Amino acid sequence: MVKSSTSIFSALIALLAFLSRDALAELPGHWQSRAPMPSARTEVAAVELGGKIYVIGGYEKGGNLIEEYDPAADRWRTRAPLPKSLHHIGAATLNGKIYVMGGYVSGVGSVDSVYEYDPAQDRWNTKAPMPTARGALAVGVISGKIYAIGGVGNNGKNVNANQEYDPTQDRWANRAPMLTPRDHLAAGVVNGKLYAIGGRINGRHDRSITANEEYDPVANRWTTRSPLPTVRSGIAAAVLDQKVFVFGGESPRGTHKEVESYDPSGNRWQRWTPMPTARHGLGVALLGRSIYVIAGGPQPGATYSSVNEVFTP
Repeated sequence: MVKSSTSIFSALIALLAFLSRDALAELPGHWQSRAPMPSARTEVAAVELGGKIYVIGGYEKGGNLIEEYDPAADRWRTRAPLPKSLHHIGAATLNGKIYVMGGYVSGVGSVDSVYEYDPAQDRWNTKAPMPTARGALAVGVISGKIYAIGGVGNNGKNVNANQEYDPTQDRWANRAPMLTPRDHLAAGVVNGKLYAIGGRINGRHDRSITANEEYDPVANRWTTRSPLPTVRSGIAAAVLDQKVFVFGGESPRGTHKEVESYDPSGNRWQRWTPMPTARHGLGVALLGRSIYVIAGGPQPGATYSSVNEVFTP
């Protein structure tokens, strides 16, 4: 009788595993691998500019690396390094330049620095610092301004700062603070609104959350929206087809490979084919209709990878 029960239990487990694989196989979107990044890194930022993808900073031997990827040639090259070694930075592109904001300096803590990179000149310039020093923040661009939200301050606690940077004036302004202070979150901009998604409390991945909040810069107001289906932090996001796609992350469950997209028009989420390689602290950049998901830690904590995988919905 015991053997019979054990056999039935094993059969049920096998059936559930089969159904799970079958369900995943039916999810939309597909992945392919491309040339790996020359360095293995985590806690990076990635942006697209001029048809190239730039992976900036992070944990690795140098700490101030910037590597440029040419998808057309499937080839990498190293560019002028960051002025100082940074990880957990925010990065955005505007007017043909890359802006790197905040982050951590190992052994020092959160910083308020802002750097502008000109790919044509392969040169960095120092810009006006953020009013609030913080790392593990998120950034988004709306109508020629960069919004830096959330993060961890020098006291190890979350800040609810929402600060607007005008590159033409090299000037910062304080805006309505976030409803939920957090770090290791992702941000995406759809139709002039910024969405702050996921993250964790005071840098603890065991306190990851599902918060999704919308910021309207015209009204200078935040609104709570439908939460992220899978609790996780250390995530990254890109916007395609007016949806915010959220990749990877970390939680007490381990490192995540989930891909979920948020559609603000219907205030609903959709699941997609998971990442081939689970990672947190990864970089994500959109080019055309493909989203490049690069680097990140394959295991919880300070682990590293050079993985370059491309997602197409």
